[in-house]
Amino acid sequence: MEIRETPISDVYEIYPKIFKDPRGYFLESYREDLFEAHGMNTKWVQDNQSYSTAGIVRGLHFQSGHHAQAKLVRVISGKVLDVCVDLRKNSPTFGKAHTVVLDESLQNMLYVPTGFAHGFAVWDDAVFTYKCSNLYHKESEGGIIWNDKQLNIDWGVDDPLLSEKDQNWPDLKKFQEISRGGL
Repeated sequence: MEIRETPISDVYEIYPKIFKDPRGYFLESYREDLFEAHGMNTKWVQDNQSYSTAGIVRGLHFQSGHHAQAKLVRVISGKVLDVCVDLRKNSPTFGKAHTVVLDESLQNMLYVPTGFAHGFAVWDDAVFTYKCSNLYHKESEGGIIWNDKQLNIDWGVDDPLLSEKDQNWPDLKKFQEISRGGL
């Protein structure tokens, strides 16, 4: 398993070693010792899975306060552009986005720590799965509008399909005002 640092501290791209043979493939999708060696000392308490067709954008979501979640995300099938945005108060990379293509052929993953908004654009129909460090808590849910001009994220999807909720999140500037500077 290769764990790569990104330009945003505490966010990691993970590339498992895939063992292929005529029967199919095998990979380790999680190894506590390797994650802990890179400072990812996360206790996982919930696994989630979704299916989305190409052209869907989900996010940018977060949970705040005591219900904040770290996430370990990947696709089982398909391809997505995965996005995380640093919302940590006083972080030198506050408001910066990191993107990576999660692809079933690579089975790569992204580790997103607490204090980040997260979302993804579906490029090829995808089964998306993620581990969470905290249980979902509706009252702690928040988000940033997917097409925020300040973030200027190229989602790689023309005319995306979004939930009503994802069309109505505040932009980053308004979030800063509401949250008094960040998560």
